[in-house]
Formats: sequence, C-alpha cells, structure tokens
Amino acid sequence: MSGVLVHEWLAPTGGSENVFEVLSEAFPGAERFCLWNESDGRFAGVEETVLAHTPLRGRKALALPLMPFAWRALPKRDAEWVLCSSHAFAHHARFRGPARDAPKLVYAHTPARYVWTPELDGRGGGITARVVSNALKPIDRKRAKEPVAIAANSKFVADRIARTWERDSAVLYPPVDVGYFATAQRRLPADEDAILDTLPRHFLFGVSRLVPYKRLDLVIEAGLAADLPVVIAGEGPDEARLKAMAANRNAHVIFVGKTSKALLAELYRRALAVVFAPIEDFGIIPVEAMAAGTPVIANAIGGASESVLDGTTGAVVADWSPQSLREAVARADASSPKSCVARAEEFSTARFVESVRAWAYTSLGATA
Repeated sequence: MSGVLVHEWLAPTGGSENVFEVLSEAFPGAERFCLWNESDGRFAGVEETVLAHTPLRGRKALALPLMPFAWRALPKRDAEWVLCSSHAFAHHARFRGPARDAPKLVYAHTPARYVWTPELDGRGGGITARVVSNALKPIDRKRAKEPVAIAANSKFVADRIARTWERDSAVLYPPVDVGYFATAQRRLPADEDAILDTLPRHFLFGVSRLVPYKRLDLVIEAGLAADLPVVIAGEGPDEARLKAMAANRNAHVIFVGKTSKALLAELYRRALAVVFAPIEDFGIIPVEAMAAGTPVIANAIGGASESVLDGTTGAVVADWSPQSLREAVARADASSPKSCVARAEEFSTARFVESVRAWAYTSLGATA
C-alpha cells in the first residue's frame, strides 16, 4: 500500500525527529511532508508546505496561527494512507486528489502543549498565545476526529488525548537507541577524557537543555540531600541561575557543558544515578540511562514514571523533599544494572518498528 508520512517542522535533532526517522525506516516507500525542513541535511527528500516559502519559515511562534491552514493546503497525492507524526497540528493534514479520502493515522507525541496545557509549556502563557489557543481548540479537536486511529507516545499523553481531543488512543512508546548506550566504553578524544578525569568517583547526574522547566535545580537538591556531588551536562539560559544556586548552597556541582553522544554515554555509565525531574510526555533520557545500566530517579508525574520501575530500576518520586530524595537515592543505589538494561530493551528501536507496523496495518485492515 502506498502512503505518506507527515511531520511538523524538521530540525537537526529532537525526540520527535528521531521518531520520524524511524517511521521513515519502518515505511520506506512512503512519501514525506513537513512544514519546513531545517534539518541540516539529516532528512533529504522531504517535501515542504507553503509556509516554507514565506518569511514565516522557521519562526514557529509567528507561524503557529497559520499552521492549521497550511496543513489543509497540501498538494494532490495518490496515496492509500497518511500517517502523521504530530506534536502541534500535523494531524490536520489533508491532501488533494485520491489521498484526500485515504485513511489517516496519527502518532501523537502530544496535543499541542502550548494550546491545551500551557501550564507545562511557557510558550502558551502570554496573552496573545492564550487568545490564539482559545480560537484553535475547537478546530484542533474537530481535526482530531478525522484519524481512523491514534497512537500516543505514553499513557500520560493518552490521558491528555482523552481529555482534550476526546479520543481513545493506543500507547506506543517511542524508539530509543538503547544499543548505543548499552555498548561498552568507546575511545574518547583527549578533551573529553580530560573531563572524565575531573569527576568524583560517585555522583548524581542531570542532563538536558538548561532551562527552568527541566528542573535541574532538583538534581542539585538531590545531591545536597544525599551528600553527593552532582554533575550537570547541557547548555542554556538557566546556567547562571543554577551556578548561583550551587554556590549559595555550597553544593559540589560540576558543569560539563554540551556533550557528545559518546561522552554522554560514559557520564550515564559512571553516575550513581540519573535524576530526571521534569514533567515530560515520555522522557528519553531515563531510558538511555537505564540502557547504560544506571538507575534513574524520576518524577512520578509524566511519562518517565512509566519507564522507571520504582525499587527495581531506580526510584519514582512524588515528594521532592530532602528526606524523600535521600530515600530515593538509596533505592536507586540498590537497583540492579542488569535490571536497568533489561528494562531499557523494552523501548528499543526494533520493538517500536514492530509495534508501529502492527498498529498501522491492523488499523488500516491490511497486511504487511
């Protein structure tokens, strides 16, 4: 069966881009569309919408009100199915020609957070954004009635889909490159080896963009509660605040900046535990850490609580008080590296490909 894969905008990196890449491998004969392609060559041969040819290209906030209209103005295509990878409005996609009436499937990373859950996304907090969001909600819910089937990337997101779009959805956890992080230590360049040489023997680890909602301050709090050094990887505007916090609290915190994938794998491997405090729709970092054999202290709210097994591959934390954090570190430290690796394997790329093909073909009433 001929098909079309649809995604939002394409960047060089990102969790949703990783999913789109694997979907492209799972359905190799499908044509591909996106709002605009700024992936620096990672995704070749992906057609773009009309927005890509306007001054709004790459300007997500300004383009937001026009995205639903761009997705309804797609060209003529002769396809038997359409699969949308959506975290904004890609699920609105409609082609002209025979593909207009083709059954649509949606893999939902989330309904647009800045429209439906602005408390989890700062982009939805302004007055203009709230006005636009209120106008978009009815049409977004209406378009979400079109797919013959929806898959969510976690139970957390499936619950959000039920509340916002008023649709049921299957849960298909996204693919994680667990094999890479499970592999033994790689040879690192001299400058990265030098970073490893500065690290303490035991430490808690946090990694992400340094922005407030990633809650890296709670990684520091965990280190203080357990009397352990902390290592933080990443760059971003919150770096100065986090460094000031560490200095004011006399916390032993080492900031290593942006890391390569190989250095990240080694930091995971050397950490006593990874602390993952944000409320995320799924959370790839905990699975990567477990693949390296390292337990995770995860937020009880959000998708990470579905991958981390409390007392087996780490600890799931609802109360981030010092006492709770000390207990969480103890539970994580008692976790088995073997159990962590085994749990991570359940989120492998191979398993996702098998699951998404089965879901798609079953939903379409077809065979592979």
